[in-house]
Amino acid sequence: MELGFKHQLGLICVIMLFPALCNGKEYYNKSRAAYYVTSDGYGSPRGACGFGDYGRTVNDGHVTDLSARLWNNGGGCGACYQVRCKIAQYCDYNGAYVVATDYGEGDRTDFTLSPRAFSKLGRDKVASEALKKYSVLDVEYKRVPCTFKGNTIVFQINKQYSSNPGYFAIVILYVGGTSHVTSVEFLRKEHHKWEPLHRSYGAIFDIAKPPRGEIRLKFQVSGSEGLHWVEPKFAIPANWKAGATYSTNL
Repeated sequence: MELGFKHQLGLICVIMLFPALCNGKEYYNKSRAAYYVTSDGYGSPRGACGFGDYGRTVNDGHVTDLSARLWNNGGGCGACYQVRCKIAQYCDYNGAYVVATDYGEGDRTDFTLSPRAFSKLGRDKVASEALKKYSVLDVEYKRVPCTFKGNTIVFQINKQYSSNPGYFAIVILYVGGTSHVTSVEFLRKEHHKWEPLHRSYGAIFDIAKPPRGEIRLKFQVSGSEGLHWVEPKFAIPANWKAGATYSTNL
C-alpha cells in the first residue's frame, strides 16, 4: 500500500480575509524540525499512532513524529504535510512531503522526521548531510491533501489486540484529503442502536466483547465541511480475521 500526495493550490480570493492568497502566495506556518536515527532510514514500527510496520514504511519511509498540538491525542495520525527549510544554499524549494505516524517533540519542534524524510529537505545528498549538522532547523510547513485512490477511509483490524476473540480493535490507516476520523461507532443489532468504540490510543479504536456476526461501522469525519458521519455500504464479515484491511470506498 502506498500513499502519494496531490499538491494543490485551489485559491478563492477574498481580499479582505485572505490578501496573501489573492497575491498568489501560499500560506505556511513557521516551526522547527529535527530528525531521529534508524538503522535503515525508515520510520519506527513502535509509533504512538499504532500503525506498526505500516507506519515504518508508508510513503516510502518519509514519515514524521508530531508535537502534541498537531498530534492532537491521535487525531493527527495519518495527516500529510509539506515541510521545507529556508537555508538558501542547502534547502530544496519543495522540501519533504511526509505522513504523520508518531508523537514526539523536542526543542520547540513540531516535526521529528525519519532519516529518509529529513534527507528530502536538502537539494542533494551533499546538502542533506550538511543540514544534519544543524540537528534542529527552522522550517515552514502546511497541511496538504493525502491521496490514496480518492477520498476514502482505509482501516485495518488490529493484528495484536484483535487476536483475542473477546476484543475488537481497528486502526485508521488512511483518510483521504485533509480530513481525519474523530469517532467510530458500531451497530448493536439486538438493541437497534449505534454504540461508540473507544479511542484506545493514536489511531486505534476498540471495544471489548464485540457483537457476534458481521460488524457494521460508521465514522465521524472532521474536515473542511465540519463534522459529519459516513457509513460504508459493506459490513465486516462474521468470520473477520485480525490483520484484514478494508477500504470504505466512500
